[in-house]
Formats: sequence, structure tokens, C-alpha cells
Amino acid sequence: MTSDFSVNMNEYLPLRDVVFNTLRQAILKGELKPGERLMEIALAERLGVSRTPIREAMRKLEQEGLVVMIPRRGAQVANITEKDLNDVLEVRIALENVAIEKACARMTEEEMRRLWLAAKEFEHTIAEGNLVKLAEADVAFHEVIYQASDNKRLIQVLNNMREQIYRYRVEYLKEGETRDVLVKEHEELTKAIRERDVERAKQLSFQHIENQRMAIMRSIEAEDAERERAEKEKSRGHR
Repeated sequence: MTSDFSVNMNEYLPLRDVVFNTLRQAILKGELKPGERLMEIALAERLGVSRTPIREAMRKLEQEGLVVMIPRRGAQVANITEKDLNDVLEVRIALENVAIEKACARMTEEEMRRLWLAAKEFEHTIAEGNLVKLAEADVAFHEVIYQASDNKRLIQVLNNMREQIYRYRVEYLKEGETRDVLVKEHEELTKAIRERDVERAKQLSFQHIENQRMAIMRSIEAEDAERERAEKEKSRGHR
């Protein structure tokens, strides 16, 4: 296990919740990779805790679909599947359409300025080459739209979805050409919202998410092909 993450203690949370949140974020941000084995002893040593909160965290992560238990192998980070991806993005499209409709009607000039600044911040972050920071900059752009909807329940649901999407967002940003496309999409979406053009903004949002889906599918297919090749090589070695 070579992933670089550590526990962030929070005096207001029980240790089991701190460990769960730490591992969950490591998976969502790609610090623990799909298919990576999760060894209780190694994780306990890394986080400076006993194996009990690690075991409890594994159970909760399994319930969320982020971890799978493999017979005779133990826990590992769940692979990203086409079904998982489509399920998440279908819900995101529906929710973002509502957020965009409300934002077009309610966004103030100050929020318009913040949206433009968030788009520029994403563009500037590209030069750093840090995928996690780039994903966070993309999150920040969409967060301005969510907040402008002025609907607390909608924002709450979108924020819950956001962490599930984070894992896929990092995968999407691995492709270099993707980043330039995103800059253009952010600019066009900002312009459509500024002009209160709801249908244009929804169309751009759909294309934005569809481009993401297609890019991640290419990544999933490449990983599946590599995994299949490795298994064939291993099988030949056992003959």
C-alpha cells in the first residue's frame, strides 16, 4: 500500500467515524485505488489506531458500495463499473437540471462574479498538474451554481451526490485534453446562466456530464483490459 493519506482527528467525532471518514475520502479522491487490497493491520499502523475501528469502517464502506469483501482475500476498494457510473450520472443530470433552472432565475450579480472567478480558478489550477486540486476546483465551480439555486434541500442532496461523483471526477481529469474541454464548457455554461438561458444551460450541462461519462468509460475499459491481460499472464505462469 503506497497511497499517501493520514487520519485527521476531530475531537467532536468518535474514533470509528474519524477512521471511516478518512478511508472514505481516500477512496473518493483516488488515494486508495479501485481494486487495491485493504489490509487491516497495515491501515491500523498507518492511521495509528487499533484494528477495531478499521473493521467497523470497512463494514460501513461495504454498505456504501466503496469496498467489497472477497472470499479468502479480505477487503478491497470496489472497482468502478459501467452500471455504477451510469447510475450516479443519471441522478446528477436530473439534479443539476433543477439547480440550473433555479440558478438562472435567482443568481445575483455577486454570485455571477463568483461563478466567473471559479471558472478562472479551474483554468489556473490546470498548470499545477494536481488532479485532486483540479477536481476540487471543478467542484467549487458547480457549488456556486448549487448555492445560487437557494434551495436548501436540493443543495443537501447535491452535496451528498458530490462525494460519490468525486471518485469519477478524478478519473475523468486524468486525460490531458479533457481539461481544455472543461475550461470551454465552464465558460459557455457561465455565459448561458448569465444570459438566463435555461435551455442552453441545461444542454451544456448534459453535454458536460456526457463527455465525462464517455471519458471515464474509456478509462474503465482500459483498466478492465489491463486486468484481463494480467490475469492471463498469471494463468500462464501457473501452467
